[in-house]
Amino acid sequence: MLALQILIDGFAISSLYALGAIGFTLIFGVSGVLNLSHGAIMVVAAVIAWWVGGFGSGPYLGALAGVAASLACAFFTYRVIVRPIQNSRAIPREEKEIFVLTATLLWGIMLQEAIAYFFTNNPKTVRPLVEGVVMILGVRTPLNEILTAVLSWLVIGLLYLLVNRTRTGKSLLAASMNPRGLTLLGFELSSIYVLVWAIYGVLAGIAGVLLGAFLGVSSDNAGVLTASAFSIVVLGGLGSVSGSLIAAYVVGYLETMTAYLVNPSIRTVPVLLLLVAVVYVRPQGLLGRR
Repeated sequence: MLALQILIDGFAISSLYALGAIGFTLIFGVSGVLNLSHGAIMVVAAVIAWWVGGFGSGPYLGALAGVAASLACAFFTYRVIVRPIQNSRAIPREEKEIFVLTATLLWGIMLQEAIAYFFTNNPKTVRPLVEGVVMILGVRTPLNEILTAVLSWLVIGLLYLLVNRTRTGKSLLAASMNPRGLTLLGFELSSIYVLVWAIYGVLAGIAGVLLGAFLGVSSDNAGVLTASAFSIVVLGGLGSVSGSLIAAYVVGYLETMTAYLVNPSIRTVPVLLLLVAVVYVRPQGLLGRR
């Protein structure tokens, strides 16, 4: 029975991790940015969904408000934080990456502190989109947990269709492989980057809202969520979407087994040990390009 419980819970949390990490990977693959405000943006989405839903507007309107807040934060991150650094002539080209890392980290801390100031750092649980429980081979499973996994994979599937079946999506792939060649074909890289940040904002928003309904969040979770996404991306291989999906399930199940079999307070420790081992043995990750 415990094994089945771990299997069900691990699948749900792994699907959620995959959704959260795929946007992180997409941003790096296309624009070369490791956005260290990722966790804070997810928390913003969850907290806004909780706040709007608390006015009696219902969970669906709250969820939409959370995704909209995430989208706004993503645009702000790109337009105000990342793009000015990338276009700056005062910063040497070889130092721009570290400036972007530092700036997004500081922006994430600012978001975290703003959430704590306006909403306190107490955990917030978003009202689930569906209520009730079902029995799966004798294991009581909330319907919201099943919905979390289903929606996560539905969004991932839609993203796959967008990237591989549309002209716009193929331009994103081209930008990740050869941005200079894409500009020679008449595409504006600035438009491509705006699009990918918009997609990222929606993905992070949905992941944040689902996480808030599944486990609950607080401002203190921002750093942990960023670290989890970063761990998944490094394990899977920087820029590899398929690698991130595999790594999300490795991380999700490892954390779930640790929580159930050892102690929930140290569930992230085995993941960090695995990350260190992978960095030493295979620095490019599971499916990294290099």
